[in-house]
Amino acid sequence: MLLFHLFGGKVLRFSELERQTPGISQKMLIQQLRQLEADGIVRRIVYHQVPPKVEYALTDWGQALCPALDALVTWAESKPENAGIETN
Repeated sequence: MLLFHLFGGKVLRFSELERQTPGISQKMLIQQLRQLEADGIVRRIVYHQVPPKVEYALTDWGQALCPALDALVTWAESKPENAGIETN
């Protein structure tokens, strides 16, 4: 979900990502963002000001995931209604 919110060159603050991802705890959001940053998919932009300001954006490599994730969404939406139901 976080990647979808950041696609298209969007730059979002932590609070904006938190609002757009209902049901996620702050702890889990922080862990996910840190892992995405460590993997080189998301970059964290820190503005040294008072109050502190931190924004998140996709790296170029992270933005390159867009076609793959779009293909997954298309695939998931094409699931037949009776898929997974075995008939004899």
